[in-house]
Amino acid sequence: METSAFSVLELFMLGGVMMWPLLLFSIAVVAISIERAVFLFYHNLNIDDLEQKTREFVKNKDYNGAQEYLGGLTKRRMGARIFLALVSSVKAEKGDAGFERRAERAVETEAANCINSLENGFNFLTALGSLSPLTGFLGTVTGMIGAFRSIAEATEVNAQIVANGIYEALITTVFGLIIAIIAMVFHSIFSHIVDKFTSRVEGAVTKLISQIADL
Repeated sequence: METSAFSVLELFMLGGVMMWPLLLFSIAVVAISIERAVFLFYHNLNIDDLEQKTREFVKNKDYNGAQEYLGGLTKRRMGARIFLALVSSVKAEKGDAGFERRAERAVETEAANCINSLENGFNFLTALGSLSPLTGFLGTVTGMIGAFRSIAEATEVNAQIVANGIYEALITTVFGLIIAIIAMVFHSIFSHIVDKFTSRVEGAVTKLISQIADL
């Protein structure tokens, strides 16, 4: 029995009109994933060296030095922005009653801004991961309607009419699920990276505030 392999273009044409929104979804998923990967790579999220160097400055009460050091790294280091907010707040309010709480608020504000920047586009990946399979299922339903219509209009029903209709209808489901899987995989990877960064920053800031309070 001979079998024929279809190219992606042929499968796309067989899938019907619902393949067009799926094509747009796939382009969006790829574009967002690449953009987020480049963004996360560019903004180095490692904070070990930043924490160690900042602790040395704090130990020596050299807040000016800490500001100068961190200020030069804010373009590519999210952690530097957060530590800079802490050091700047401490420098301005050290010794005042409640300076710890004000320092925490300054850090929380800057951290929220940084995390929002890191998570930009995540909601779109989630939405596309949900819409793609639904769009695929819709294409399958409309395809099945067409298949049953062909059966109803046929003077002689055979297995080929049924099989071809179902085969074409299921193509959209396959493409929709593939797009959804890709979107959710990248979303999970990116979310893990940001969550890990957030957790490490929270721990580092807590230690720094405790160190400053003990000086």
